[in-house]
Amino acid sequence: MLITLPLLNGLRDMKLSCVLFDLDGTLVDTAPDLVACLNYALQQHGFSAVAAEYVKPHVSFGAIAMIQASVDVAVNDENRAEILTTMLNHYENNIARYSLFFDGMFDVLNFIETQNLSWGIVTNKHERFALPLIHALDLQHRAACVICGDTTPNPKPHPAPLFAACERIGVSVSECVYIGDAAHDILAGKNAKMHTLAATYGYLQPHDTPENWGANALIHSPQQLLSWLENTLCR
Repeated sequence: MLITLPLLNGLRDMKLSCVLFDLDGTLVDTAPDLVACLNYALQQHGFSAVAAEYVKPHVSFGAIAMIQASVDVAVNDENRAEILTTMLNHYENNIARYSLFFDGMFDVLNFIETQNLSWGIVTNKHERFALPLIHALDLQHRAACVICGDTTPNPKPHPAPLFAACERIGVSVSECVYIGDAAHDILAGKNAKMHTLAATYGYLQPHDTPENWGANALIHSPQQLLSWLENTLCR
């Protein structure tokens, strides 16, 4: 059973000015669209569809990881590349048919904005997919920045995307907290010397141990994130 780290672990004297979110598995539940497009591509190339719960833990690692988890290891690289192309093209045209905010996340964003804080998105999803998704969710005028996997030369766990977010928003790294659902999210935050929260409600793999990632706290739901923010800002 996961144990939540102390609420103020490393954050007691923090001045919080900005909250940065990973996208898939943290801010938005994009797995339904990604899995639907994966299964479309698999079937187009003669493979069986896979169960959503089986492949969802691989979403945070991208389409290639999802495909690798879904087809036999004996499948050649050419077939994998064909599946990938079909999946991504289909996803680009069906970017937000089923994707939704995680339950309670809209309240989190509203609270952040009422406190006059900034919030932004730092994702490894490429701009080709992330920006249309942001528009489909009507976030383009709310997010202070959207840093994608190809916005900077190096994606997470390199700290460059988080530095780029801070520079674009105009805030100090020390005044930001980054929340993500994968080890590379927390490692990126640590590499940037930024406070981090691990979202355990996201797309964790069975062997993941987020309590060992070194985050300042584990967040089990958007509702708990809201409570964390209320306690941090209103203490």
